Amino acid sequence: MNTVTIYTDGACKGNPGPGGWGVLLSAGATEKELFGGERETTNNRMELTAVIEGLAALKRPCVVHLYLDSEYVRKGITEWIHGWKAKGWKTAAKQPVKNADLWQKLDALVHQGMHQIHWHWVKGHAGDPGNERADALANRGVPGR
Repeated sequence: MNTVTIYTDGACKGNPGPGGWGVLLSAGATEKELFGGERETTNNRMELTAVIEGLAALKRPCVVHLYLDSEYVRKGITEWIHGWKAKGWKTAAKQPVKNADLWQKLDALVHQGMHQIHWHWVKGHAGDPGNERADALANRGVPGR
């Protein structure tokens, strides 16, 4: 399987407000940049969308090293999602899971068995070159910028 490195990030101008997502994919010497946005959204939705778009861009099974600065997304997909699914998409406090539509899309991409995904958290705005590029792409995706 090919190895792909993906950096993702989300941005929001106001929360809620206009937001963008950005993805940097690299495999060997090949790089691809993706970005987009929504007029009325939240930072967490943009963080989730970036990961979804990055994984959806892969056309064949890959070993994926996915770097993100969102503990919400990393912990949500690796830890919390199991409980949410078991409780019918409710939190421990019996409230509906926020962004359940996006969590379900991400869950389908992650658990379809196509990719071997390694999740890596990086500190945002701390000089990591891949994270900085993903952040710049996310900001390019914000509507009206």
